[in-house]
Amino acid sequence: MNNPGSRVDRLFRSLEDCSGQTALEFEGRALTFGDLDLLSRRYARGLSAAGIQAGDRIAVFADNSPEIVVALLGHYRLGAIHVPINTRYRGEELAHILQDSGARAILLHAGAATTGVLDEPGVRPPSLSSRIWIGGRDSSTSPPDLFYDELVQTDVPHAQRDSLPVPSDEDTAFLLYTSGTTGKSKGVEHSFRAVVNNTLSMTDLWRFDPSDRLALSLPLFHVHGLCLGVHGALLHGMTTLLSERFDARAIIRAFAGDGATIFQGVPTMYVRLLEGAAESSQNARALARGRLFTAGSAALPADDFARFEELTGHRILERYGMSETLFTLSNTYEDRRPGTVGFPAPGCEARLVEDSGREAAPGEAGELYVRSNGIMTRYWRRPEETAASFRGDWFVTGDMARRDSDGRFTIAGRKSVDFIKSGGFKISAREVEDVLRRHPRVKEVAVVGAPDRVWGERIVAAIVLNPDAGAPPAADALLAELATFCSRSLADYKRPRELRVLAELPRNALGKIQKHRIV
Repeated sequence: MNNPGSRVDRLFRSLEDCSGQTALEFEGRALTFGDLDLLSRRYARGLSAAGIQAGDRIAVFADNSPEIVVALLGHYRLGAIHVPINTRYRGEELAHILQDSGARAILLHAGAATTGVLDEPGVRPPSLSSRIWIGGRDSSTSPPDLFYDELVQTDVPHAQRDSLPVPSDEDTAFLLYTSGTTGKSKGVEHSFRAVVNNTLSMTDLWRFDPSDRLALSLPLFHVHGLCLGVHGALLHGMTTLLSERFDARAIIRAFAGDGATIFQGVPTMYVRLLEGAAESSQNARALARGRLFTAGSAALPADDFARFEELTGHRILERYGMSETLFTLSNTYEDRRPGTVGFPAPGCEARLVEDSGREAAPGEAGELYVRSNGIMTRYWRRPEETAASFRGDWFVTGDMARRDSDGRFTIAGRKSVDFIKSGGFKISAREVEDVLRRHPRVKEVAVVGAPDRVWGERIVAAIVLNPDAGAPPAADALLAELATFCSRSLADYKRPRELRVLAELPRNALGKIQKHRIV
């Protein structure tokens, strides 16, 4: 890879240029950029020897670890398409993604709860021929299963280092599945060109530097942690302090003793960091040592913005993005305003359009349309839905926003009420409703999001009881019963947190449920 203009070459350049520097620290382990280079080459050649080819989809259903980063780079080197999957998904959700993507193999941590989900009846599609195990074998392993530890022992003579075909900038880097906010989740296809150019636009804006140390606990199945986290650090030759999952005390320790300078999080994480900072001045001083704190995936409450600044001296930098467009709006490094997501990032454009089709005036709400260097290639195998998502070359986000006279954007919410953002996750109300309707006590149901300081929104289920199901238990017991029922099909963050039993659901004259009257 010696084409200086290639985005693929740009992505891998740090592995060689910074080979002796630490790339990842994780639970007492450290890997250099040279380690990532060698291990990813071995992993890719091992997959190739096992018959996995360029263009094959490889699902990843595993929590954060250095092995996931090595696998990501190995998939890139091979030209296989990386398909990260939310590890909190259950059988029905996992089965859909494996079937829709046509995944050839799936990467798992041996002994993790995710392995049980995969083994549920009807989850594994015929296309899935191999499981790739991290961390050893168990009684369920059998041919043609593969093992990460063996793959990264594959001999790669120096003369054959570049014998694998080099992906082009327009090839697909990863297939990221949406959260299913309008029905079944869709695969969003992104090219190497989009991933690298867009990540550089945002991280250059935020002044990422090789001297920075990124405290990363965002999940690597989400565009936030995957692009701005892993790819951002790789592109700038930075050290990543990787955590399996978020823990506020661990993040504070990273700033106190491990030299962390940057933290990227969602608003729910900042609630926990605020609690930690308020516990002791020592914790607050540790966070104050940082250089940059960013937030995204949901709106950050202005009170939390102000309190964080009061305790640590840092103004949190908010930005906006989505799976289909990557990252398009951001406050500037120098000027961070609470409640806003700033301006279009370099290489991005944004406009607001009213229902009539005219441009919204300053201060007026309009639907957000974007053009960016991070626009998806397409929805995977969904040409009609891809076409319907664009007006010319403008992507229609479905989010409502306002723009002030200075050009700064504020997100007002989804155009559709069938969408909930909780804890940084996007949740389809329709998906939760479909599951709740199967419960024998439920005659009718409508799911909405209610404001919540910690989670952004909490899931509220309004139900009409089925009179034929007998007398229901008390409200708390009924909520617990419904939440347990949902756990068989849905990730835990999609379960209802509040229950409202109604005599009837509010409807308009045409019989359509009026969800705004429920909250």
